[in-house]
Amino acid sequence: MFIALIAAAWLGGGQVQEALAQTQPSASPGESRKASPRKESAPRKETRRSADPFTVGFVTGTPQCTEFAIARDIATTLASGQETGPHGEVALRVVPIVGNGGVRGVLDVLTLAGADVAIAPVILVDRLRDAKTFGDISDKLAYIAPLHVEEFHLLARPEIARLTDLAGKRVNLGEDGSAGAVLGREVLNRLGIKISESNLGPEAALDGLRKGDLSAALLVSGKPVSFLTQVSQLDGIHLLPIPYFKELLQQDYLPSTLRHQDYPNIIAAEASVDTIAIKSALFAYNWPIGSERYRLLELFVQTLFTRFPEFLGDVHHPKWREVNLAALLPGWRRFRPAERWLQQQSGGEAALRKAFGRFLEGKPTAKPPDREELFQDFLRWRERNPAK
Repeated sequence: MFIALIAAAWLGGGQVQEALAQTQPSASPGESRKASPRKESAPRKETRRSADPFTVGFVTGTPQCTEFAIARDIATTLASGQETGPHGEVALRVVPIVGNGGVRGVLDVLTLAGADVAIAPVILVDRLRDAKTFGDISDKLAYIAPLHVEEFHLLARPEIARLTDLAGKRVNLGEDGSAGAVLGREVLNRLGIKISESNLGPEAALDGLRKGDLSAALLVSGKPVSFLTQVSQLDGIHLLPIPYFKELLQQDYLPSTLRHQDYPNIIAAEASVDTIAIKSALFAYNWPIGSERYRLLELFVQTLFTRFPEFLGDVHHPKWREVNLAALLPGWRRFRPAERWLQQQSGGEAALRKAFGRFLEGKPTAKPPDREELFQDFLRWRERNPAK
């Protein structure tokens, strides 16, 4: 059974807002403010002994986002299949900690004793490191593995047909310090679109859209986001395209597309919506080698990586199929136990490719099916033929 915890209240919104100091609007109050992180004194990590030395604290986004679903997948999957002690205790538990999917999650990992890992946008963590917003975090954080991409979902009212229609309108970018607030503000500034910014949570933003208090609302999360099943074409709310202007966005953002199969209740059959995306990764606090928390994270990595194939099944979020555990994250060091595990399994990827090739040989006349469907067939074949 997984547990969701609210990150410690003493951090509060003020500390995060100070960390992401913003320049004042240069024109009207409706103009978007540009995030300009300033240097702060380095936060200190709590080192008090954890109440439960067998529990990994996993900081993630809001319960409405895909990143929370990924954390829940990990928590519930790793909770099963473990040998229990004489009193029902297990060697490893993972507890999701509700964050905002942005600066707050990074700060939690840097400061809270019970916060060990976090899913975070790579570009956002890069900015915090380069700007030294929380001091030098290069050695305090390490990545376990790159994860999936997170798409920009820009919901808009019927009268908003294109991005330029948002000029001067009230647009929700997400809670202060979230990926949507920081990066959405940056993207709109780069594209020269000045808005009146709002910073509401997902539920309140959707309510504001329906009432007409907002013209649009941004949600940055991996598709498909289950929360968006609450939105219907009958509401008049639609997904607004975000054009990928290569010269303005290429360095930090990726082009992506939202399709009918992602959101059948919002996007018409055969239709699609162009948008942009960012990479995410699983970051860990770089606990001292040999410490209690380091050993716990080592067990977490070994368990997660060994059981990774389980996350590729139908019962888990489709974003898992984008994950390549061996992928590199330029500019960051990998957590040592993760690097060691991958080195020990160096022939694993090549072996998997050969096995996949053998699987395809059995279907010489088959037309190329949907990639996900084919992969599920392959996994079932592997279960029936473990020695191949």
